Amino acid sequence: MNHKPVEGFSKLTKQGKIDWLVNEYLEGNEEYQNILNQYWNENTDLQKLHDEFSENTISNFYMPYGIAPNFLIDGKLFALPMAVEESSVVAAASKAAKFWIDKGGFKTTIINNEKLGHTHFIFNVEAHKLLHFFNFKLKKKLLEATEDITANMRKRGGGILDIKLVDKTSEMANYYQLKASFDTVDSMGANFINSCLEQFGKTLKQEVAVCEDFSQEEKNSLQIVMNILSNFTPDCIVRAEVSCKIEDLKDDSGISNEEFAWKFKQAVTIAEIEPFRATTHNKGIMNGVDAVVIATGNDFRATEACAHAYAARNGKYSSLTHCTIDNGIFRFWIDLPISVGVVGGLTNLHPLVKFSLALLGKPSAQELMSILAVSGLAQNFGALRSLVTTGIQKGHMKMHLFNILNQFNATEEEKQYFVTYFKDKTVSHHEVIVELEKLRNK
Repeated sequence: MNHKPVEGFSKLTKQGKIDWLVNEYLEGNEEYQNILNQYWNENTDLQKLHDEFSENTISNFYMPYGIAPNFLIDGKLFALPMAVEESSVVAAASKAAKFWIDKGGFKTTIINNEKLGHTHFIFNVEAHKLLHFFNFKLKKKLLEATEDITANMRKRGGGILDIKLVDKTSEMANYYQLKASFDTVDSMGANFINSCLEQFGKTLKQEVAVCEDFSQEEKNSLQIVMNILSNFTPDCIVRAEVSCKIEDLKDDSGISNEEFAWKFKQAVTIAEIEPFRATTHNKGIMNGVDAVVIATGNDFRATEACAHAYAARNGKYSSLTHCTIDNGIFRFWIDLPISVGVVGGLTNLHPLVKFSLALLGKPSAQELMSILAVSGLAQNFGALRSLVTTGIQKGHMKMHLFNILNQFNATEEEKQYFVTYFKDKTVSHHEVIVELEKLRNK
């Protein structure tokens, strides 16, 4: 099948884009036109708002928006909004929240909230000469040049925290960085940070050009490669934890409290030392984190990238959560690097994001960091609890049962039949099909 490239696609109307796609790629099938149209919002103003969130929009892609209640976090009770398509995520989080609610709940600590960005540049100059120039001339100029950009942020208590010169010439010829740390208060701060960094690049070039310490040959060698924030924020980190006496670790799976605690700790230790397990372990954590990140209008791609980079910070990919058993006390915690905002972006535009933030009591960025870390910890606790007791498939496949049945257009009566049928069995795709055929052939 050969298709023709299109010119000016972004300039077409929404219907024009759809017509071109359906005719060029889908043989003019009207069914696909109807699929796109049925997800448009009937409120034209609201639909226009959604259309303008992105580029070349032709419809809305819905995700289930669920609630995980009963989260006791730092003495306050929360119901967490979760935008996620995997039903077991919300169920596991809710179950974990209920488990810990009468054991003191979740405790959190903001360890740091610094965000980072870099001006990456190439400069063929002796490192000591550049360091002297940075310390005695450039750093002050960089701060002065960004005063207008940082004025509002400084009024809110944030701004540029520090700027350092980083010598990377041992890894790449003539490569240096201006590494800046920022406090962006309640905003994620991407635009703010990037604006500051772009000004750094301009100021660096200007100041080198007029500095008498460098030869003309050295000045000509300066190349600003890029100015960009880093989504790796190891100094913007929150800790969430739970703890209780082992004797209070009551579990309905039939194993003793002591065995449960021991097996749970072994499972975490395996994830700490085995990257194959750690990858799935941390994916489960991010199931919980991302669901709340999306519901609150934040960037889950940045969240994912940062968490996984942090998990590999020591040269080997490892667990984000940790567990100890000391003097009869079970303790389970996560240190999560995460950068989020509660102002800017979609937070003031998307109606469901507004709802989510209102539901959470209009948290500050730091409070939202705490909530996200708790969501990840709860999700991981729920997954490990199943893994070391009944196994993951029993609960997971029961949650997946309706998805299987919906593929075969099951009626409500058929769905209720299967809920009863699998009450004491493990759901499997094959058995659902076989039993459904028997049921329909009666």
